[in-house]
Amino acid sequence: MPDVLSAPLVVEFPFTRSLGPVQSAFLTGLRERTVLGVRTADGKVLVPPVEYDPVTAEEIHDLVEVAATGTVTTWAWNPQPRRDQPLDTPFAWVLVRLDGADTALLHVLDAPGPEAVRTGMRVRVRWADTRTGAVTDIACFEPHDSEPGTSAPHDGEFADPVTGIVTPARLDYTYTPGRAQSAYLEGLAGRRTVGERCPSCHKVYVPPRGACPTCGVATTERVEVGPRGTVTTYCVVNIKAKNLDIEVPYVYAHIALDGADLALHARIGGIPYDQVRMGLRVEPVWAEGSRHPDHYRPTGEPDADYDAYKELL
Repeated sequence: MPDVLSAPLVVEFPFTRSLGPVQSAFLTGLRERTVLGVRTADGKVLVPPVEYDPVTAEEIHDLVEVAATGTVTTWAWNPQPRRDQPLDTPFAWVLVRLDGADTALLHVLDAPGPEAVRTGMRVRVRWADTRTGAVTDIACFEPHDSEPGTSAPHDGEFADPVTGIVTPARLDYTYTPGRAQSAYLEGLAGRRTVGERCPSCHKVYVPPRGACPTCGVATTERVEVGPRGTVTTYCVVNIKAKNLDIEVPYVYAHIALDGADLALHARIGGIPYDQVRMGLRVEPVWAEGSRHPDHYRPTGEPDADYDAYKELL
């Protein structure tokens, strides 16, 4: 039985967003060791605050300062913290309804063990030593014996307000391809591009999916395509990607390999970005030791006629 292919994969994207007046006030308040909520039309105080009433959908902006103490409403124990989680020792995920709030805030509780955590326990904020205007300015919650406090209106005015945040998003997983993609990857290892033909519509799909996306029937007939192909559409990239040693601007294109009925996505090189065009004939360039083409370059052939690839746009 052949070895099963698998590989660790990481999908990572830092999401940058601007903030409206309510979120800006909330994060700026955390930087100043102040927790703000917002009051709805029916008098409820929401923490964390939102900019629109979840019941009426009306815009809300009546900021309210709540206490840094509160009550655990529910919890779950995390015995093995993962990378970039708030604490590197076992902790509890908790929903905490801060004194003066009517909703609960999700955060972490630093506790010696699950036996020390219970619904209804009193906790308080442990502030981070260095605060920048993010939810991580609350380092965690910690157990605390106290009586519930009260809330008061707040004008939300702070010096140098936080106007934007960068939220990292990352997914680590192990990918195991199926039969069709395994054959495709093994073909690439031999510098061949292998697709599969649908027995019903006879279209050849690259990369193969194991089933025809149009007819829904299984595909098993393997077909070698390319290596040359035609640029069908493309885009010019003007932003330098992290950990990608390619000078901008550069071009990514959909390329219909000869014999394939589905265009694949690849970078175009060996030509100035402003000379890339629809219909350009290209061929793969393999880097030393690479299991896939590094990029595609012009072949020098005349451009393909539009009618030859218009169905693959």
